Amino acid sequence: MGEWDVLGRLLDKVQSHSTVIGKVWLTVLFVFRILVLRNGAEKVWGDEKSDFVCNTQQPGCENVCYDHAFPISHVRFWFLQIIAVATPKLLYLGHVLHVIHIEKKEKERMKKQAELNDPASLFLRVYKVPKYTKSTGKISIRGRLLRTYVVHLVAKILLEVLFIVGQYFLYGFTLETGYVCAHTPCPHKVDCFLSRPTEKSVIIWFMLVSALVSLALSLVELFYLCVKGVKECLKRRQDYTVTPVTPPPSSRNAFKNRNEMFQNSVNLELELELQGRKLGVNGVTGGVGEAQGVSPENRNAAEVHI
Repeated sequence: MGEWDVLGRLLDKVQSHSTVIGKVWLTVLFVFRILVLRNGAEKVWGDEKSDFVCNTQQPGCENVCYDHAFPISHVRFWFLQIIAVATPKLLYLGHVLHVIHIEKKEKERMKKQAELNDPASLFLRVYKVPKYTKSTGKISIRGRLLRTYVVHLVAKILLEVLFIVGQYFLYGFTLETGYVCAHTPCPHKVDCFLSRPTEKSVIIWFMLVSALVSLALSLVELFYLCVKGVKECLKRRQDYTVTPVTPPPSSRNAFKNRNEMFQNSVNLELELELQGRKLGVNGVTGGVGEAQGVSPENRNAAEVHI
């Protein structure tokens, strides 16, 4: 089927922009769901309508009973399920391609401004560095891409649960060998019989287990991204935390002792100066400088030293 090839090529592009768990999810989708559905289930269900036999010849009764037994074919139901759970991935791919396109245009603009020797080019080189594209060409899942990735995971989980529950309410997870029908235009209760019910039940359980594995992988990937986002947030918060500059107690004591020593020195100088003034008033020539055996030149130097 050509539609499987188109879907496979699109999802293969998403694989390079996914996490490790996302790549495992895509492997499960390709190998255990699309491949089995394409090569196994379609062949097993190829005779479901032709070999659905009812023990009546009433015109239209067999068709009505088949419609009530299988409102939608299992193969078509699984086809819709795969398309539905792959759609969020494709939307995420569209967002990634949009981001890559924007950053490519930004790089081209920076290159042109650098060639023109624009003074603003240096500013652009520093502050307009691409945020999501790595030097290797891969995408860094963070910021807007991280939010888009989380949203697409939540959508996948909801769709997986919705289809699993819908399959249970439509026709359960096993097929019986017979089906009793009592709908118009059947004249009475009619016994209808399915073809290869055991083989079909095995395929049903295989597809169910594959869907559950995909659901579990999506939940694990969502938990992984949430933990990663919280760690990055705490790391950024720690980087922006201002470290207090209050010195330790020993430093505070030393600082206090130095202040006291400086204050005592200032007080001693002031006291000596007052004594010198008093001596000058009492007629002692030379003031405090000469009283202490200091020349007038050295006195000025002492005053400057204070």
